[in-house]
Amino acid sequence: MEILIPVLIVAGIGLVAGIGLAIASVIMAVPKDEKAEAILEKLPGANCGECGFSGCSGYAAALAKGEAKVGLCSPGGEEVAHEVAALLGVSDVSVEKKVALVHCMGSYDMTSDKMRYDGIESCAASTLLAGGLTSCRYGCMGMGDCAAACPYGAIEVCNGMASVNPAKCRGCSACVAACPKKLISFVSMKKQAVVRCSNCDKGAQTMKVCQIGCIGCGKCMKACEYGAVKVTNFCASVDPEKCVGCGKCVEACPRRVITLLDHGA
Repeated sequence: MEILIPVLIVAGIGLVAGIGLAIASVIMAVPKDEKAEAILEKLPGANCGECGFSGCSGYAAALAKGEAKVGLCSPGGEEVAHEVAALLGVSDVSVEKKVALVHCMGSYDMTSDKMRYDGIESCAASTLLAGGLTSCRYGCMGMGDCAAACPYGAIEVCNGMASVNPAKCRGCSACVAACPKKLISFVSMKKQAVVRCSNCDKGAQTMKVCQIGCIGCGKCMKACEYGAVKVTNFCASVDPEKCVGCGKCVEACPRRVITLLDHGA
């Protein structure tokens, strides 16, 4: 009896607690949105956040409530957009294709390494050693962390420089997360000017380490008639919403670090 009574007490407590939890799960249960669940099944599950929401579940919930546009999922592309549109009964669907772009042109033809590196072949690892092996502390190290992270084979490293094949890029943002220098961003597949440099040093210092890096001279900004170009921290940038793709900033740049994208080319 000395053993049986404690066992019965513990069993009774467990039974009461179990019943209480069962009742609480019924009372406090959050009703599922069947429409959101159906939309979520159509999304690729990349959870990249490129749509502007907290992953695929957040985007699906917003779509179900009518709080988001169809076609914001870059990894899903047109196929997913049309499937989601069919679920929502939407006929007019426009998909803005975005691709990754490396904001650096510092190949070995333009810059060099500041030291010999015999460590792990990883951009993230080499960055921990004096900020990386390249002379430009902002530049691509060309060890291919982004290429290794890309599940679609859209990135290649050649001559110490990573580049993205827009035809293969699905906009999953894996490369963006993998780059320790934060040199990769997404741009729309439209005709627009882009600055392929991330150097924020003064012009004199930039010219010492790279033959093509932005020196913040401001000639591009003066040439732009639409106010799309600005120079901050000695580095130019282009506002894609204002850029009309006229190419005047490209012509004005003495360093040839601004290029014109033409339908993703």
